[in-house]
Amino acid sequence: MVLSSLLSNSSFLSNDNSSSSYDPSKPFVVLIHGLHQSARTMSPLAAQLQSKGFSTYQHDYDSLGETLDQHSDNLHTWLVDHRDPKVPINFVGHSLGGLVVRNFITRYPQWNIGRCVTLGTPHTGSIKAKYIKDLIPPLIGKSYEQSLDGNIAPLEEDICMGVIAGDAPDNFSQIVLIYHEHQAKLAVDERAHDGAVFVYETLLPNAADHIILPVSHMEMLIDDEVAQQTAYFIRHGKFDR
Repeated sequence: MVLSSLLSNSSFLSNDNSSSSYDPSKPFVVLIHGLHQSARTMSPLAAQLQSKGFSTYQHDYDSLGETLDQHSDNLHTWLVDHRDPKVPINFVGHSLGGLVVRNFITRYPQWNIGRCVTLGTPHTGSIKAKYIKDLIPPLIGKSYEQSLDGNIAPLEEDICMGVIAGDAPDNFSQIVLIYHEHQAKLAVDERAHDGAVFVYETLLPNAADHIILPVSHMEMLIDDEVAQQTAYFIRHGKFDR
């Protein structure tokens, strides 16, 4: 089954048309989708986090037509209109969404940031995105420069961020990475990937914790263990080992 198709199927996602479930008595989590996706892509994970005692908001943005700075500006505008800046905000970003989180934290330090989790985010840059940019630029749009190219401001030292990587690619998404393995003559310990992002691309020097789970890039959004580890990190600042 192609997971990206499954995740975009409205019958699979929550029937609730709202992308927000806010209860001021519960920890607040902003979920940010990845490239070529929408806020609804994060609905399965949002539902799992809600069942674990969190209130959530699924932020939507134009991943191709706007820059990383614009994504952060739009998120800031929404938060100004809807949230008290004194209330801690936790973030969960999938793939490119994790870079949106990092950019937002850097550009808007006035917000009270709680804990952050990134899922399959290429913190050091995405070789797959580079191949696609060189071959079919419209499929990358404005998401590459100062973003997927790895040129993004370092994570602030006082931010508690956990990184989840996957190493179980599905059969449909890994052709580009397999090609790169051979072209770059990667060592065996560098070849693990989730079908879209190499594990080594997810490494972030000052992250609080890093864990590798047996999931593909899109499976992260519906996997029970990913949801459990995400919730655990937001509550404890480390993964459950």
